[in-house]
Amino acid sequence: MRALVQRVSSASVTVDGVAAGKIGNGLLVFVCAMKGDTERESEWLARKIVNLRIFRDDADRMNRSLVDVGGSVLVVSQFTLAAETKGNRPGFSTAAPPDEGKRLYEVFSANVAALGVTVANGIFGADMRVELVNDGPMTIWLDTVSG
Repeated sequence: MRALVQRVSSASVTVDGVAAGKIGNGLLVFVCAMKGDTERESEWLARKIVNLRIFRDDADRMNRSLVDVGGSVLVVSQFTLAAETKGNRPGFSTAAPPDEGKRLYEVFSANVAALGVTVANGIFGADMRVELVNDGPMTIWLDTVSG
């Protein structure tokens, strides 16, 4: 699985003008299931994200995790993270098929919640509008293949 993780002061996603998910302090996670991914990758990615020490401590060092700061996660499906960009037109053949992608997206969200974190979600496959205030900015790319 692949994820683009952004530390945010706030983030929200709307579909057709209706709010689908919204968080305050925490992480906005764009996630994509790749062909061959299983629950194992979802579990690893959820643990990694929840335990990333990318929030500031009292000494202004990145030393606290999402759990430490009581933050939330907004999970947004984004198959375009699988883009193959050798040419000028991206291809997405390495993304999991839609049914499997949706299942693993839901498993990922459930895994994050099982780790004690409040989770909000976008809507899988929908045309979404995402708004965020990136705190830092702090943006990290994670891929279960490279760990």
